[in-house]
Amino acid sequence: MSRFPLYIFLLIPLSAAITLILLQGRAVAQRWVSVSSAALLSATGFLLIETVRASGPVILDAGGWAAPVGIRLQADMLSAMMVTITGIVGFCGALHAIAEVPANEERRGFHAFYQFLLFGVCGAFLTNDIFNLYVWFEVMLLSSFVLIALGGKKAQTEGAVKYVVLNIVASLIFLLGAGMIYATFGTLNFTDIGERIARGEGSQVGTRLSAVFLLLAFSAKAGVFPLYAWLPSSYHTPGHTISAVFAGLLTKVGIYALIRTFTTAFQSEQDFIFPLLLWVSLFTMVTGVLGAASQFHTRRILSFHIISQIGYMTLGLALGTEGALMATIFYVIHHILVKTNLFFAAAAIDRTGGGEDLNHTGGLYRSAPWLAGLFLVSALSLGGIPPLSGFWAKLALIKETLGMGAWIAAGIALAVGLLTLFSMTKIWSEAFWKDRPEDTAPARALHWGHVVPMIILATATLILTFYPTYLLELSQIAARQLFIPARL
Repeated sequence: MSRFPLYIFLLIPLSAAITLILLQGRAVAQRWVSVSSAALLSATGFLLIETVRASGPVILDAGGWAAPVGIRLQADMLSAMMVTITGIVGFCGALHAIAEVPANEERRGFHAFYQFLLFGVCGAFLTNDIFNLYVWFEVMLLSSFVLIALGGKKAQTEGAVKYVVLNIVASLIFLLGAGMIYATFGTLNFTDIGERIARGEGSQVGTRLSAVFLLLAFSAKAGVFPLYAWLPSSYHTPGHTISAVFAGLLTKVGIYALIRTFTTAFQSEQDFIFPLLLWVSLFTMVTGVLGAASQFHTRRILSFHIISQIGYMTLGLALGTEGALMATIFYVIHHILVKTNLFFAAAAIDRTGGGEDLNHTGGLYRSAPWLAGLFLVSALSLGGIPPLSGFWAKLALIKETLGMGAWIAAGIALAVGLLTLFSMTKIWSEAFWKDRPEDTAPARALHWGHVVPMIILATATLILTFYPTYLLELSQIAARQLFIPARL
């Protein structure tokens, strides 16, 4: 095991949040502390990736107490990749907030709660303990609830209530599952649970019930069918910056938890869980893309597409092979970049096109051709058009699906990809290609903070398009480590 100060990924956003509280009322200073903190988080993440790549997983036992008794932070390649992408999205979101977040929300603590959110996300990706994963989920839930409701508008309050109620239910199920695991095995450490099950400890009924509870909890937090209703009801209600960061990151924490749980801890239950998860994944893909096709509001379309794309990720997990898991991890990273950027594009469409109702916007291809280009990079990538990054992600996943003889799953995945392209084409034709309607609201100027994050994420997508080998290699390392987890 290699050595790396993993606590730095918690210390960076936490110290930034405390500093931002002390800087209350000094908006300019707060903005740049938030940007600098996220940039440092991202840079440190790349160092962690190279450390894990060179020397293997990194382990830190808090207070010197060894697991399973003590609290363990552990970073394999998957954790390293996820904290790095958290830093990248956090940096782009902090830049976007400079342009988008109104002064009254800054005074109410936006930047501090934003850093607390990153603090919770990083904690969830680094913990190797189920109870501490629950704690990090609650840190995320509290921060995200405040960020959704911060503007005080009726739609935001309604979205926040729907978001928090359903996530509290999921947290309760999670807590019940954690309690059952402790009652059955006397431990909550992921690795220790897996080792005890391998030795035949615990009853099959207790093990299976625990696995089902965690499956339900994490599926709800990821937005998997039929537990996704909170997502399209809430993600379009907050400010555009928060919508984008939520769309990119938060459901992926649920996906990460599913991957970690059913590879490290509950490998023995894969034969029971994965066939169920396979069909759930297909329903998730279909219901999400059909929901998107029925919408005419930019962020609602994109919110439903989060659901359909989550189905691809859980499909890769459900196939249960190292190759499929590698494809899922590649897909997760690609989707975080693309989906965040599409929500940033929605903010630009709102300002320059006169709103988010596609019936009342248009003409952006002529007035903002650069925006059309940036939108197309992410939209076509989401649809899986070659040679963009989404093509490589879907190709790897469908290739693995066909290799296992899952022809129905492969056919549905291909069909959903075409329907995804249809929805993206609808946004393109309505917002960019058609003439601007006479009743469209006046265009508002864009700030550099709207544009720079879009360029950064579009550039990252193009790098993955033409040089996918690096991410594929990291994804392969991550999948291999998950199938052979580090021992205590």
